[in-house]
Amino acid sequence: MSRAKQANSRRRFMKQAVLGAGATAATLGAGTVGLAAAEEDTAPIRVPDEFETAKNAPLPTVDFPMTGAQVFARACKAEGVAALFCCPGNYSVVHSISDTGIPTYGGRHEGSMCHAADAFTRVTGEIAATSGTEGPGFTDMICGIATANAARSPVLVLASNKTLFAEDTERGIQDAYQQPTTEGIRKWGKRLITPARVHEYAGYAFRQLRSGVPKPVHLDFPAEIANARFRDASEIEYYYDKSKYRTETKPHPDPRAIEQAVALLRDAERPIIVSSNGVFYSRAWDALRKVAERAQIPVVESGATKGQFPADHPLSANTAPGALASADLVLLVGQYCMPTQGEFAFGPDAKYIRIDPDAQDIGRNLPIDLGIVSCEKAALEALAAAVPQMRHDAWVAEVAAARVEFEAENEQYYQTGLGYTDAVHPAVIGKELADFLHAGALPRDRTTIVQGGYGIARYTRRYLRAFRPGQIMNGAYQYGAIGPDVGFTIGVAAAVQHGVGPQAAYKGHPVIAITGDAGFGYTGMEMETLSKYRLPAVVIVYNNNAWGTWEGQRNNKVGLPVHLFQENLRYDKLGEALGAHGEYVTTPADFRPALERAYQVALDESRPSVVNVQAKKEFWLRDQYEPGFLGKIEPGVMSYYH
Repeated sequence: MSRAKQANSRRRFMKQAVLGAGATAATLGAGTVGLAAAEEDTAPIRVPDEFETAKNAPLPTVDFPMTGAQVFARACKAEGVAALFCCPGNYSVVHSISDTGIPTYGGRHEGSMCHAADAFTRVTGEIAATSGTEGPGFTDMICGIATANAARSPVLVLASNKTLFAEDTERGIQDAYQQPTTEGIRKWGKRLITPARVHEYAGYAFRQLRSGVPKPVHLDFPAEIANARFRDASEIEYYYDKSKYRTETKPHPDPRAIEQAVALLRDAERPIIVSSNGVFYSRAWDALRKVAERAQIPVVESGATKGQFPADHPLSANTAPGALASADLVLLVGQYCMPTQGEFAFGPDAKYIRIDPDAQDIGRNLPIDLGIVSCEKAALEALAAAVPQMRHDAWVAEVAAARVEFEAENEQYYQTGLGYTDAVHPAVIGKELADFLHAGALPRDRTTIVQGGYGIARYTRRYLRAFRPGQIMNGAYQYGAIGPDVGFTIGVAAAVQHGVGPQAAYKGHPVIAITGDAGFGYTGMEMETLSKYRLPAVVIVYNNNAWGTWEGQRNNKVGLPVHLFQENLRYDKLGEALGAHGEYVTTPADFRPALERAYQVALDESRPSVVNVQAKKEFWLRDQYEPGFLGKIEPGVMSYYH
């Protein structure tokens, strides 16, 4: 079949898929895995009946008399906590929160569920909670807390603790001093010690979560707090509505600073805007677009979430790395994690304006010419009102030419990758996945993407695009944790399942995640969590049989195979054993059809898939397989840490 006929066939296939061909689901039934399992002489994997019972059960009435856990849970509900991700433990608090109707997901590992809460906030901008038990469960969460902290995610970290009575006794292996453990990887934390102040503690926590630059907040609940009983509100200190313990008002820019910014923009020939986390959390994407279009200023994105400025806009510089060094004025908006000199690809003579809600952070790492202390949305709206119509035609043309050059390079990598037929090159994955999501029958703004992995991400980032807020979650942002990706997928899929925040228009649609074989080893068991909650996610595993160095690389002179795996491992079979659909891809031509089948399973059965794509470690060696392990340029689509 010709390539054109194949493309037409795929378009027809996906048109049917988008309409929803439910025959498969009707044949299999809601609780089974598939015909293959049914044909064996074993009971099929099924979702426990308790899930359906719980779904149909009315919520309990929660009113005085209440426990401390219930008082705190009501505060969470009033504050709009959008989801809870947890494992066994901290039962009083977890069950009380679930009883309020906040969507609650139970997973395999506390760290994975902390990553899920982080991912949920990154694609919605809303607060998500995560919970663990005393010592071991809580310490399993540390990587997840640190990752959320680096991404500036407003995650509410909850953990049980033993009793105040048992202080200093080492009674039980789970007695742990939690608060010192999270110093430096959170915004604020507190061990609750006075039962009557439980609502006041909640107020402290949400004031930190809802104001300023977001980061995690950590509370631990000794048993005396969670199990305390209150007959009525008079027994609770500071039992006030949220309007009494925090404010919704935001800092607005100094008019003189806006005047100075306009003057700098007038004088610039090649200005550029860097849109980062703060634009997303302040919902400032419309104001950003007004400023960019009125002053004809290109926009490039950084941060933990991509899509505040659409990739197909003529002023998008996300895919124009070759032009960044020409910028003479850089307007940083909501860049909470500031690069040091040389980390961003702008030239040494560029001037900088920084908009940030925290005056104490302005001037950190990178010298600036003008600092504006403000909510990002308020500052951009003020700029949109003050800036005159401007033209930067030559600069916009330079950016457009750089985009063309970048795409030509990507196409060259793809064609080179197609030439390697004994395994699947990462450029093939990136290009074919992007074509499926953005250039086929699916609306290109539909599918939310978990961009994970390490080496594979240096390819897929080059091809994947975001056309609306929250469409791409940059998994490795700043902290660079290896392995959260399936945990991230739970949070993103839950956000889309419920249509929270910017995901509302895409409610219920499948999500796509990319990870590596090393990463899958960390959170791969959470495929069971995706399966039991019927979250339609396609998890693509780049399986190159290695993690890091091996004999033959210049930086491994000893030659010990300490970072190698067994070759050709069947991660797809692991997925099938956990209730997911599995695909094993060994040639470039097999990838797209496998991706289509997995997406169809997500549509028909609301079930996840593992697409195990066989590669080889030598693809990272430039002298053997061009183009080898790719570098990165920040900011833009290639950005990894910023």
